[in-house]
Amino acid sequence: MSGGRLQTVDRGIAALFMVARAEGGLKIAELAEQLELNRAIVYRIVATLSDHGMVQRLKDGRIVLGSGAILLAAHSEANIRALARPIIESLAERTCATAFLSMAHGTECVAILTAEARNAFLNIQYRLGSRHPLNIGAAGLAILAGRQERPDDLEAVRIARRDGCSVTRGELQPGALGVASPVQMPSKGFAGIELSIGVVALENLDLDGAREAVMHTAKSLSAQLGGPG
Repeated sequence: MSGGRLQTVDRGIAALFMVARAEGGLKIAELAEQLELNRAIVYRIVATLSDHGMVQRLKDGRIVLGSGAILLAAHSEANIRALARPIIESLAERTCATAFLSMAHGTECVAILTAEARNAFLNIQYRLGSRHPLNIGAAGLAILAGRQERPDDLEAVRIARRDGCSVTRGELQPGALGVASPVQMPSKGFAGIELSIGVVALENLDLDGAREAVMHTAKSLSAQLGGPG
């Protein structure tokens, strides 16, 4: 134990984060290498996590998140929505557009919170729970831009990463202009959760003002969650 921390618990949490971040799961050898531990210790860590439903081993030996971790993630999502609601509502009023908070679910982007501006002449409907591929639409592109750079990144993702936000026109709805920015999540406590904040409106949207408002709002939510503000 160092600085009041329990080494066993520390290793278990580290293993859980590694499994959460690994698309398709990890095998014991891969997890042992990342943890810099021998396989016998990693087997015991995985067995303990499995007993609590935090991970499960597939038939091919890969370790993936279990029902316990998924339940915790669901509670985290609910807490995020509660914290983000006033922020998203304020963004909608500030931009006179429909504001949204989106989350990555596998290869898709899902709207988990939306708000419409009360003083807008015409709002675009952004249905709660609507989903689309991550590589289409401002919300998904922003989430991809928040990830580590990859050689096969789309040009739109590279631009969004450079500019701090993505801008799309008519990708999900004809005549719609979308702006979104990734939310930089804390390094601990929200394993596997990737978010973006944005707005969608018709072509008369003040694009410069929307960019500024969206990026500011994404930073505000990040700071409230304990990430970089």
